[in-house]
Amino acid sequence: MGLTIGVDIGGTKIAAGGGDEEGTILETYKVPTPSTPEALVDAICAAVAGAGEGHDIEAVGIGAAGYVDDKRATVLFAPNIDWRHEPLKDKVEQRVGMPVVVENDANAAAWGEYRFGAGQGHEDVICITLGTGLGGGIIIGNKLRRGRFGVAAEFGHIRVVPDGLLCGCGSQGCWEQYASGRALVRYAKQRANATPENAQILLGLGDGTVEGIEGKHISEAARQGDPVAVDSFRELARWAGAGLADLASLFDPSAFIVGGGVSDEGELVLDPIRNSFRRWLIGGQWRPHAQVLAAQLGGKAGLVGAADLARQG
Repeated sequence: MGLTIGVDIGGTKIAAGGGDEEGTILETYKVPTPSTPEALVDAICAAVAGAGEGHDIEAVGIGAAGYVDDKRATVLFAPNIDWRHEPLKDKVEQRVGMPVVVENDANAAAWGEYRFGAGQGHEDVICITLGTGLGGGIIIGNKLRRGRFGVAAEFGHIRVVPDGLLCGCGSQGCWEQYASGRALVRYAKQRANATPENAQILLGLGDGTVEGIEGKHISEAARQGDPVAVDSFRELARWAGAGLADLASLFDPSAFIVGGGVSDEGELVLDPIRNSFRRWLIGGQWRPHAQVLAAQLGGKAGLVGAADLARQG
């Protein structure tokens, strides 16, 4: 098969990219994410048309945040879009005139990393994305494992603290409430409020108030050695590594791949995650340890993965 298009539906923009068999994205096209479900299909088709202009495109893969059914056709539920049993595959196929595959966005990113990024050379890989929330993907025996109903690997909503913090999913104590970009900002604000003298660099990068702290400020402050920022990353890493230890008990992969915006900080967060993983791995002194690797494809992982999944049909 020749070129396929991968589509990544984000909160503010929809990106589409034409990809080849080597996982290279040749063309990208972006449109704003509209606010209504009806307009979303129009925007997806516009992005596909823009990315495919001048190319012979054979199929389209769409990465959507939410539960996608086992046929990779219907978005059963999307937390940030008013999609409930949305027949997205059929709607887009009718408009673009070519085969369409719909996949959970974290699954698509995981597949991209497995095929063309940090997962190359591994048969059994678990991916987590530490972004605003926490997503994941399971590749076992060189296959993307989606579960019987297509909604496996929702790692962010594993309950790690009984009756813990309220999550946007409606449950309490979900992993993403303790290991995500949102959690990092919460940790930093709590610590800056308690000991502002240890957050002088951090506060100076924002508007001077605890309320004004943003994720980008925490990253920059941590690189400059701000105690509160560094400690906030360590707290996030403690929870992330402990969660990976639990996943090792379930899946026993040869590698964990950590992606998402938080992972862009590299060893600042990855090294503490590895330390926490080793600390909490059951029987760790007697068993082989999975590698904990940084994702390599960055923001293109979802496009690359969706395009490749479309190629495979």
